[in-house]
Amino acid sequence: MGRRSWFLLLLGVLAAYCIYTPLPENIEELMLTNTPLKAIAHLATFLEFLGLGRYFDFFTLMMIFPEVPPTSDKNVIVTDTKFNNIPVRVYVPRRKSDTLRRSVFYIHGGGWSLGSAAFISYDLLSRKTADRLDAVVVSTNYRLAPKYHFPVQFEDVYDAIKWFLRKNILEEYGVDPGRIAVSGDSSGGNLAAAVAQQLLDDPDVKIRLKVQSLIYPALQTLDLETPSYQDNAHVPVLPKSLAIWFCSNYITSDSALRKAMMRNQHVPVEAAPLFKLVNWSSLLPERFLKGHVYKAPTFGSSELARKHPGFLDVRVAPLLAADSKLRDLPRTYLVTCQYDILRDDGFMYVRRLRDVGVPVTHNHVEDGFHGILSLPVFKIYYRLMDEYIWWLDENL
Repeated sequence: MGRRSWFLLLLGVLAAYCIYTPLPENIEELMLTNTPLKAIAHLATFLEFLGLGRYFDFFTLMMIFPEVPPTSDKNVIVTDTKFNNIPVRVYVPRRKSDTLRRSVFYIHGGGWSLGSAAFISYDLLSRKTADRLDAVVVSTNYRLAPKYHFPVQFEDVYDAIKWFLRKNILEEYGVDPGRIAVSGDSSGGNLAAAVAQQLLDDPDVKIRLKVQSLIYPALQTLDLETPSYQDNAHVPVLPKSLAIWFCSNYITSDSALRKAMMRNQHVPVEAAPLFKLVNWSSLLPERFLKGHVYKAPTFGSSELARKHPGFLDVRVAPLLAADSKLRDLPRTYLVTCQYDILRDDGFMYVRRLRDVGVPVTHNHVEDGFHGILSLPVFKIYYRLMDEYIWWLDENL
């Protein structure tokens, strides 16, 4: 039996296991019992150990299966189209409206390398958002790593939202230009935060976003030894090794950057002043500091940073924005999860935004883990979706 046959056999066993094993009710069961999600993480690691498939390839396979076509239903008309040559999926409520509608521009997650607007969980989220808010939802795609690297992903998203914010396009979709949100999860939250910042300085864009919604976003690539990185280094579905693979692969396929990031020795001494913007010892709540001692950074190769400067770019790391930029950002909704290596990124952004006067609603999910908005098999998916839509309804 060849390697591919072994891989498909093991995948079939896992699929059967997932179907016939009851899903856990909470995070404690998720982490401490032999659950399907834990089995997925262990099997992927085991396959890589055997040389039967890379961890990333396994996740790619898992992400392909749940894509759905643009299917309209009794409440929402769903179409695939392009905004400035960028593929997007648009959700428009069927019911007639005598007034202009609100709108949400959504950016999917997946480590800048996986996923699409057609992924079943994002499709469900977008159609529910459109129906409940009576809003036009634009869910955008973008070119993915490793075929494409920064700034391609950012530019695709930015080009799509700029196209959408044109007066004639908003009129075509019946959108109120004063009630538009940008939103995203994980790497999509990273792109949403970066887009919101960039729009502030764009002289060609006259329309201001009313709100931004960032769901467990990745917001910095300087310090990969925050308490949440340390505490959740081996927690599925985003262990530290995979997170760093995603971050480094967003910038380059050069493994030297990934290896330096794994040692947390990738930032050159010339960039030392930036560390004050992500100094978790002063930006995190006291309860997350317990048991952790902040260490001065160990600087890395200046040559590596010159060769791959993306990780020092504010469009990759929105936490590197100056306070003067942050204070002009719109009202913000930010979700963090307790069992997530990106938790502290979100907490630091909340603190910095509040310090400069931006109104922030921070939803910290104590029983949450990274990627829950991609897992509609869990009850927590629906709870977080309801909380997200409720906030938009109140604030958009």
